[in-house]
Amino acid sequence: MNYLAHLHLAPDNATARVGNLLGDFIKPAHASHLPHGLQQGMALHRQIDSYTDSHPLVRQSKTRIAAARRRYAGILVDIFYDHFLARHWARFSTMPLADFTARSYVELEQHRQWLPPRLLDILPRMQAEDWLLSYADTAGIASVLCGFSRHRIQRDNPVAAGIDDLLQHHAALEADFLAFYPQLQQHTAAFIAKTEKQT
Repeated sequence: MNYLAHLHLAPDNATARVGNLLGDFIKPAHASHLPHGLQQGMALHRQIDSYTDSHPLVRQSKTRIAAARRRYAGILVDIFYDHFLARHWARFSTMPLADFTARSYVELEQHRQWLPPRLLDILPRMQAEDWLLSYADTAGIASVLCGFSRHRIQRDNPVAAGIDDLLQHHAALEADFLAFYPQLQQHTAAFIAKTEKQT
């Protein structure tokens, strides 16, 4: 899952949300300096990714990616699923998406002393362009894919052209997501409950 889903699936507190997002930016081996709450959020992030990567519906979505981009199918499907989460946000949250994204940026700023350089570097653009809200539109996803292609992968790559996969298989990918996400929510809730009992 990508940024929006990780923020949404975290327990309802700022530290957990920020920690869950940090899993995309800090490796566990480099997280020992972080407060316990942020480390717990990162542990949840890893659990979400592990469950997602092994799920049959997610694997089905990956088969919808063109052969020329199949190597990057995991990245593309993660981003596409954030698109569908944004599009169907009202099904999964009572807080309006614009309010949720605004709060998320504030919470990241409040924890900036713990943010790694790469996240600190992109945070101003993330806020200014409201990346999380832009996921609801295919134009926003096209922009995200272009940025990922240019800045996150060193070699030449076809990730930006992945927008063609989203447009061509939009309905099928959407159906995959809508069947999968409630299952991910249940799995995440169970993991959070188990973790809370252990602490």
